Amino acid sequence: MKTSILPSRSRGAALMLALWALFLLSALVISWALDIDSRLTLSGNANRVLEAEALACSGAEVALHPLIKPDSLNLNHRLNSRESYRVRITGEGGRLNLNWLLAGEDPVRLGILRRYLEIKGIDLNERDQMIDCLLDWVEPNTGQHHLNGATDSEDYHPSHTLLARVDELKKVKGWAEFTAVPGWEDELTLNSAGPVDLSWASRDVMLALPGMSEPLVDRFLMLRRGPDGIDGTADDTQFKSLDEIRAALGFSPEQFKQLAALVGFKDPAVRVVSVGKSGDVTRVVQMIVRKTGNVPQLVMWKEL
Repeated sequence: MKTSILPSRSRGAALMLALWALFLLSALVISWALDIDSRLTLSGNANRVLEAEALACSGAEVALHPLIKPDSLNLNHRLNSRESYRVRITGEGGRLNLNWLLAGEDPVRLGILRRYLEIKGIDLNERDQMIDCLLDWVEPNTGQHHLNGATDSEDYHPSHTLLARVDELKKVKGWAEFTAVPGWEDELTLNSAGPVDLSWASRDVMLALPGMSEPLVDRFLMLRRGPDGIDGTADDTQFKSLDEIRAALGFSPEQFKQLAALVGFKDPAVRVVSVGKSGDVTRVVQMIVRKTGNVPQLVMWKEL
């Protein structure tokens, strides 16, 4: 009598189908688990981004208080091991105000800009072109042009008004190479009162001023910044007047006269950079504020 092999074949096929179904089910479960994990990760990252932004804004709000100074302890705060904010306040007046330097084409003020560009490594011919093109850019009379400037054309349209933003320099002929360098705008502004605030001016900005030398500026900065070598910290020398700064520089009252109209002290405009951190996520808020009286005036706010 012959034994049928059909039942064993059917059982084998059923087993294979069951294993295949189990494999598909396992794949679906793994896919579902990975999708949930991905969604949880995205949700967690989104929450950390919001927390970091909120912390950065909180630090900025603290900096707005009239009694808060650049060396105030309240500018650094840690909520827990994962959440914190850190705020730095610097004087906007320590930067070169471009509109102030260009106003009226004063040769002394333009000389500051010219000297600053020289310090930054720009050669004579380039400096002449850059300054004349910039003067043409802000010149309200469209028919007037400077010797080394650039005329209006189909693909070049000067605004013929004062600069509205520092990064507008990128549009001015001759400034492309200068504005391509990282940090090119760090010593420039449009938001100060104008005269250079010697309590915040950088080394290069100070060297651009008439009568300044490297040994003099280096000695002054060492005194101003204190032992840690950083402006805006508790160990800084606290000058009470421009006359005290004059004495620290080693100028006599007579020698200081040539600088009197070009420099200032405690410009009310300050730059606030607040860094909020949640876990490994960081967000930065930057503001420019004029601190006058009890109500600070917000000039600029942006997220970096």
